This record gives sequence, C-alpha cells and structure tokens, in this order.
Amino acid sequence: MKAVFNIVILLLIGICSVFWQCSPSQKSFQLDAGFPGGNIKVISIIGDTVRLEQDLRDTEGHWFYWSFRVRGAAGRTLNFEFMNGSVISSRGPAVSTDGCTTWRWLGEPDFPETQFQYTFGAQEKETYFCMGMNYTEKDLRQFLDLHKNHPDLRIETLCTSRKGRAVELLRIHDNNRVPDYKILLFSRHHAGEMMATRALEGLIETILSDTDDGRWLRAQGDFFIVPFVDKDGVEDGDQGKNRRPHDHNRDYIQQTYPEIRAITEQVPQWLDGKPVFLLDMHCPMHRGGGDECFHFSGANLDLPDYENIMNKKYRFGGLLKNNRQGTLPREITFSQRTRVTASPAKTTPLRNCQDWGETLPNVIFSSTLETPFANASGDEVNTRTTRELGYDVARTIRKYLEDFSK
Repeated sequence: MKAVFNIVILLLIGICSVFWQCSPSQKSFQLDAGFPGGNIKVISIIGDTVRLEQDLRDTEGHWFYWSFRVRGAAGRTLNFEFMNGSVISSRGPAVSTDGCTTWRWLGEPDFPETQFQYTFGAQEKETYFCMGMNYTEKDLRQFLDLHKNHPDLRIETLCTSRKGRAVELLRIHDNNRVPDYKILLFSRHHAGEMMATRALEGLIETILSDTDDGRWLRAQGDFFIVPFVDKDGVEDGDQGKNRRPHDHNRDYIQQTYPEIRAITEQVPQWLDGKPVFLLDMHCPMHRGGGDECFHFSGANLDLPDYENIMNKKYRFGGLLKNNRQGTLPREITFSQRTRVTASPAKTTPLRNCQDWGETLPNVIFSSTLETPFANASGDEVNTRTTRELGYDVARTIRKYLEDFSK
C-alpha cells in the first residue's frame, strides 16, 4: 500500500513539474529596439517584471522618448517599470499589434507616469510600445504612395543626412499658376515629437485634395515641406530634444547639421520676393498642465517688432480655434517669449527655426505650433484627431492668407 502511495505522489509531482515548465508565465520572450524609431535600455527582467530606461544617448539631461518591441509573449501578463522618472504619456503607452500601422492608447488620462501592465493576446506574436504613436519613414512612404501620381506634387531630396539617409523635401504647387505666397512647413526638428508629423500629414492631405481648400492652396501657395528635419534621429529613435551640444532646432546660427544648412541655403533662393508663411510643428512635454493643450511659442524679445509678431500668432490661433471642424484644439495658449537664447553652457548664441523665419524678407507669419502627445484639454490626441487637426490648420492657413490679401 505504501508503495502505491509513493507511486501516486511521484506521478503528481511529475504532472506538476510538466505544468510548471509549460506555464505561459515562464515562457521566454524577446524585448528589443531593433526597428526604426526604437529606443530602450533593459535594466532587468525578473519573472514577469521588466525594468527599463529610455536610452538618452547624446541628450543633455533627462527626456522621455522611448519605443520598444516584445515578441514571444503571447498569453502572458508582464509588468513594465521605468526607472528614470516620468516617461509615460498621460493616456499610458501607445500600443501597436500590426507592425506600427495602427496605434491605440493603453489607458485613460492620469495614467501612471512610470509603470504599466499588459496582457498579450493568445495570438499576439509581436507588440510595439511607445510613449507616443510613432511615425517614421515607412509611414511617410505609405502616405506618399497614395499621392505619387498627383500632378502638383514633387518628391525631392533636401540633402543627405550625416548617416547617409535621404532627407525628404516635398514641393507642392499648381504648375499652371504663378503662386502668390511661399509656404514653409516643418516637423521633427526634435526627432521624438511624432504627433506633430501626424498632424502635418493631414495638412498635406488637404493641400493635395480635390477640394476648394486644396485647389486654392495649390494655386496661391508654393509649398516647401520637410517632414523629418532630423531624419537620422527619427529613424534611430533618438530623443532629439536637447541633443549635445545643441539640437536641430537650435542650429540656425551655427548650421552644423546638413539639414539646417540645406534649409538656410535653399530657402532664400526660392523665395522670389513673395510673402512668406512658416509653420514649424512640434510637441511639448509629454504630460501635465500647460503641456496638455495646444500652444504657439512666443517670439524672442530681442527680435524687432515683437508686438506685431505676437499679434500674428494671436490672429492665427484665434482663426484656428474658431473655425475648427475637428475635435482639436479646444483650447490654445501662447508663450510670451522663446526660451532658447544660448546653449546649456550659456556661451554660444542659438536661434531656432521660427526666429530664423522672422529674419526672412517679406515674412508675414513664422511660428511653432505645439501639439500635445496624448491629451489636450481632456480630448484624446490620436492618429485620427491629429489628422483632423491638419485639415483645420490647412483651412486656417487659407483664411489667414485671404485676410492678409484684403
């Protein structure tokens, strides 16, 4: 009888051992940043808890951009903890399960700043997480493929980046008309500010559309558009902001980056004496307070005609808010001055894109527009709402130019 009892015990131990080995919670998984826009440092993996940090690389001080991929975790629940301060957007991480084609926020406003938990579906083979809904060259190419046969669109190369990448330049205007305005549109002076590029895509879509607004903008405007000013940073997954010794948006005096040299050399030759409109699209901090509403950056107090420059921003912001058809922006704020006048060492004079724009002849508008990453005055910022924002910005540019011509 004792022998039978021992055999039963051994069988139970064997069954439990097999169950433990096959338990989904013990299966191995892979976590990496080996894709366009990837950025992560793994500190430790203990059981179901993964401790991480954003890879700051050449960033001066703390910043919050990160993006990573998990494979082989189907059916498992993992806890992710960031060890380097607040880096999660106010609606949580953005999640994609289809190769970064579509994204959703994991949570709602006031999501924890440093940790999240995720349960992978039984068939979920590859999952991407990011502090925002990332947008890289792949996304731009997919968008441009939809419009590659448009007669008024030319896809050119602004320059070659430091790492040998082609930096896209989009030229749009009605080839049968002489344009009245020169319009400059930029995004990703700071590589990690992807939601701004999603809004820019909606703006470009409107310009190319067979609508009254699209036809008017192509007839009246000659567009010079650089979606990825810091192309290497976008593809490599850099923070971009506060890069040492200064980032792309602080380079309009030194002109050390090939993209900025190309912009400052090519634009003056292209202006042809026409009125100039410039909009540089950015994202602010990732959460909290004034960083969760749209705002226009203030002008540098050292610039001549400061009050008139600010009045232009107030006018454009008012038109955007009052004539919007999309969800965003419900609220717009205005900074009173730019904060960048010197390097962190306070020794090297710096100039950003919008201040450089104010030095161009016949400039009628030059500003930075900050689009929140996830939450804007209580409204969700996502791929749909940023695209709709782009539509509204395009219509507002038309309205602003029509008012100017009166």
